[in-house]
Amino acid sequence: MDDVRLTELALAARLGRTEDVEAFVRATQRDVWRFVAHLAGTDAADDLAQETFLRALRSLPGFAGRSSARTWLLSIARRTVVDRYRSAAVRPQHAALPDWEEAAERQQPRLTAGFEDGIALGDLLARVPEQRREAFVLTQVVGMSYGEAAEVAGCPIGTVRSRVARAREQLVGLLREAETAGGAPGIEVPAGAAG
Repeated sequence: MDDVRLTELALAARLGRTEDVEAFVRATQRDVWRFVAHLAGTDAADDLAQETFLRALRSLPGFAGRSSARTWLLSIARRTVVDRYRSAAVRPQHAALPDWEEAAERQQPRLTAGFEDGIALGDLLARVPEQRREAFVLTQVVGMSYGEAAEVAGCPIGTVRSRVARAREQLVGLLREAETAGGAPGIEVPAGAAG
């Protein structure tokens, strides 16, 4: 759904009619889930998406449409993920396991089997620094413009362009390493991806 139509849905949902609110949530839930899943992992995505919508629906009456509804909503999603990380950082972490490596493995996100490309992309993106990953996901996975991604990330558009370019370079390098090592079957480096 294009940003104009999505913003119209959000403006209509401000009045609180159940049908309008449901239409807005249905139209945006996939983008929100994918975005938070790339930022925090698939294990946390359902909870984070739900928290994002709770926050958004509380704030919806104040949405004036100065930016697109997608940009507004993904900004809320980003703050929700950041708040979750901050909250987790101040809580002491205790593993009931004697082996720290086993505890770390249990904390790794578990991706749904059967989507090899998605699994490989998630694995590769996990190796990209957070700010680059965020810019890449917003523009290349969610499909936002660089300007919209800059609004969500709270940085200049040139910074988003730079982060996406560096993320691409890093991903291509990781793919080439995997191919050389015989890993990442089923993923091909697109022609001209090095340039």
